[in-house]
Amino acid sequence: MTVSSLSDKGRTLSSPKKTILVVDDERIIRELCERALRNYRVFQAANCDEALQIYKKEQIDLVLSDMVMPGGSGIDLLKQIKALDPNAPVIIMTGFVEKETILNALKEDADDFINKPLSLLQLKTSIEKTLEKKALKEELAAIKRADELKRAFLSLVSHKFRTPITGISLFLQNLRMGVLNPGDPLFGENIKLASTEADYLGQLVTDLLAFSQVMVSDTAVDKKPCNLNEIVAEVLLKCQEMHCDIGNVVDFIPEELPPVPLDAFKTRFALLQVIDNAIKFSGDGCRISVKAGMCEDTAEIVVSDCGVGISESEATRVFDKFYQIDPANTGQVRGFGLGLFYARDFIRQQGGSITLASKPGVGTTVTIRLPLQ
Repeated sequence: MTVSSLSDKGRTLSSPKKTILVVDDERIIRELCERALRNYRVFQAANCDEALQIYKKEQIDLVLSDMVMPGGSGIDLLKQIKALDPNAPVIIMTGFVEKETILNALKEDADDFINKPLSLLQLKTSIEKTLEKKALKEELAAIKRADELKRAFLSLVSHKFRTPITGISLFLQNLRMGVLNPGDPLFGENIKLASTEADYLGQLVTDLLAFSQVMVSDTAVDKKPCNLNEIVAEVLLKCQEMHCDIGNVVDFIPEELPPVPLDAFKTRFALLQVIDNAIKFSGDGCRISVKAGMCEDTAEIVVSDCGVGISESEATRVFDKFYQIDPANTGQVRGFGLGLFYARDFIRQQGGSITLASKPGVGTTVTIRLPLQ
């Protein structure tokens, strides 16, 4: 691969208040609840329709609803909110203690009941316990998702390592058994194939170490004024080292840019994934263009290739975790399917965007935008 140039913190550490939606047709009840819940951000609604409008518009952590209201009961509201979010915490306030009423609410997954007339101590205690239960559910769900991702990743790593190891192992077995004759012309080809697989194995280890570093720095963003053209040039040199045996030509077209506030590590990583993909999915000798410039109040990096392109259905999935495009349908695509996932995540963390436009057989263009302010 050769490269040519066509021209030479304001966030508070305190947690945000939890948000409670109080639904009751009696205004005095709503206001008494709001006064009692000073440690929360409170919204009020007088009926089910008004409550649903607020719930869909705002980030609501818990709904506190009366049972009997004109235009729809607390059970009706409970059903509709659970349809939107099955894990949404809902507490029912009721003056009715009939067994059937309680059973109906439990059947619809109400989280708790508070009897009227209200006890403010009971109200606060019920809300605290329900929010604690919600936090525990979310934590358990996050652990479950993390475990599922770990299993998927370990399975993927195992599969990726097994392929080159099998190739090298077969070569060594044949060599030991005398199947391969050093005087045979095929002997040199087999050595070359085994050497290629060993190099790939080494690259997989390098990628794993790189992704482990990426995962550690997943959330932290360290923005500083940077020379974007220099970052692009550094990434192109890295790509040249990685693909020195590929005959692609990369044209770098820089423009004069002011210092751009960005996280240099995350930007380099994202750009490396984009250019690396452009090279991998372009034929030998294909020309790739990298342009850096400005568009209104953003800095832009546009990477274009004339490779195999991506279908419309796949273009919507290329940024998904572990997803890999397999144009030849070999089932042996190299890599882990994490590069573009983290590339998009890292650009978004900096307030930027990354978009992709592609057409099968024509090529792909990826545009990275980063705010100048």
